[in-house]
Amino acid sequence: MNTTRNAASGLAAFSLALLPLAVQAQSEPDSRDTHVDLNPLVVTATLAPRTADETLASVTLLDEATLRRQDPTSVTDLFRGQPGVDVNTNGSFGKQSSVYIRGVDNAGSLLMIDGIRLRSATTGGAAWQHLDPRMFERAEIVRGPRGSLYGADAVGGVVQLFTHQAEEGGPHPWVSAGGGSFDSRRLSAGLSGSEGGTRYSFAGSHFATDGAPIRRDGEDKGYDNTSGLASVSHTFDGGTEIGVLALRARGNTEFEGGETDFVQQVAGVYGEIPVTEAWRSRLTLSESRDESDNIDDSGDSIIDTRTQTARWENTLNFGRHELIAGAEVSEDKVASTTDYQVDSRDNTAVFTQSLLDFSPVTVQASLRHDDNEAFGSDVTGGLALGYELDASHTLRTSYGSAFRAPTFNELYWPFQDFGIFGTYAGNPDLQPESSETWELGLRGQYQRYFWDLAIYQTTIDDLIATQTINGDSRPTNIDEARIRGVEIAAGVDINDWTLQTALTYTDPENRGDDNHGNRLPGRASQSLRLDVDRELGDWSLGGSLIAQNHRYDDAGNEDRLPGFGLLNLRAGWAFAPMWEARLTVDNALDKEYETSRDYINAGRAAFLSVHFGAQ
Repeated sequence: MNTTRNAASGLAAFSLALLPLAVQAQSEPDSRDTHVDLNPLVVTATLAPRTADETLASVTLLDEATLRRQDPTSVTDLFRGQPGVDVNTNGSFGKQSSVYIRGVDNAGSLLMIDGIRLRSATTGGAAWQHLDPRMFERAEIVRGPRGSLYGADAVGGVVQLFTHQAEEGGPHPWVSAGGGSFDSRRLSAGLSGSEGGTRYSFAGSHFATDGAPIRRDGEDKGYDNTSGLASVSHTFDGGTEIGVLALRARGNTEFEGGETDFVQQVAGVYGEIPVTEAWRSRLTLSESRDESDNIDDSGDSIIDTRTQTARWENTLNFGRHELIAGAEVSEDKVASTTDYQVDSRDNTAVFTQSLLDFSPVTVQASLRHDDNEAFGSDVTGGLALGYELDASHTLRTSYGSAFRAPTFNELYWPFQDFGIFGTYAGNPDLQPESSETWELGLRGQYQRYFWDLAIYQTTIDDLIATQTINGDSRPTNIDEARIRGVEIAAGVDINDWTLQTALTYTDPENRGDDNHGNRLPGRASQSLRLDVDRELGDWSLGGSLIAQNHRYDDAGNEDRLPGFGLLNLRAGWAFAPMWEARLTVDNALDKEYETSRDYINAGRAAFLSVHFGAQ
């Protein structure tokens, strides 16, 4: 493809342009930081920086060291098997993927990039498969409802991806190139630094592969993705800060019966002012896009969705206490060859949160009012209490509510006959989902290790699910679904060993329609993930074991998909200052497995790459 060649040529030129800087930087010491922060600062859970044990929430941080060691080709490879997280895919390498948090489907699992929401207004969920992990520095996963902070869709939890931040001094370049199985190749490069109050970060990456079959006895289905990132900010002498961010991914993915040209994009501009010593005010204007141009045997189509948001957030500090209050206005727009009855809707919200520290007791209370053009008003809230049993142990309990509005597809998709795949039509009579979650948790936090236990129950009223009868599909409301679960996470970082493990039990039960008592489809009920890494001087060795039990592909629980176990291996060699070679072998035992009926994932895949710089 000409586009692919041009993208690769452009990134190659960018890489060559960085070589003089690379030569200059070779005298710098090895900047690898292979240790994992076991009590990291996170911001997604409370809108404010808090250590993991202070958030009073179930949180997981995948930091820069983790991303660098695992060197994944997709962000979903990072999420699979994390506490409370399940991933469904229709094949490997850029094929449709869904992330389930605590048994809540993709449309109820919110994705944000540097504070900007990214999703499709027509499907409701994010296209996780098109996000290049090379563009991100870390990921935060918050499990449990966050509707009172982020509004609709934060039912199961929130994932926030953070782009590369500018380093002190500089410029700091990095370059990475590699290739491997399925004729996969990748070239990435970036540059970051700061000077005189100005910080900048630029990056570009191109990944292409001939792909693997997604159906048994099928042909290889290729994928290519070119991503770019630009971030610039400036802090003035008085403390006022302004900044801009743009992240764009564009490419092509092939599937059975066709292919899709896609665009995923977020862009934002913000200004933050210290009104007083205790009051900071921030205004962010942002836009996210999810665009697809589909060539399909059942009919070509163009579906472009856009969300524009203005968010005003104020943070006031009162000693050990903090108050956050703000307002948000957003509008979803759809431009499509499909004739939707309604192609836009807006939402206006006000929200507030109190973070109160009465050590050893802490209290977090939040409230949000949303006024949706299509569904009227909705109020969500959250309350969390924490008690420090001693310096290492924190007991927490919380309650939270959330809601999910039906998507444009669920409401307005016109009747369409997909041939052998049956028919589909929207349902304009759908009601929004509403949910309540109770959680009890206990965390042990020590200098070199931690453990965390959480028990929860979520009740969802008017759960939106697609019902299929004789090949005719239509979304309907299920009166009630109940999801219970237990999550155990632990980590150790000692004597050049880093170990992290997660055990998840989920019971997502339909309690409403004719399938009362059945497990909700698409979800495994048991999951294990174990990550082990060891530093050996200039070498590093590691692996991940991921195991899940069976799931059902239908509401009647008659179509059972078997469980599976995956072993991923990795090795790194820092052969010179600032230089490293990495080898990853995913699915090392060459298991054939599927998380959606008739869609198989790739077998054993090896990838060898060479890196210069902080990456």
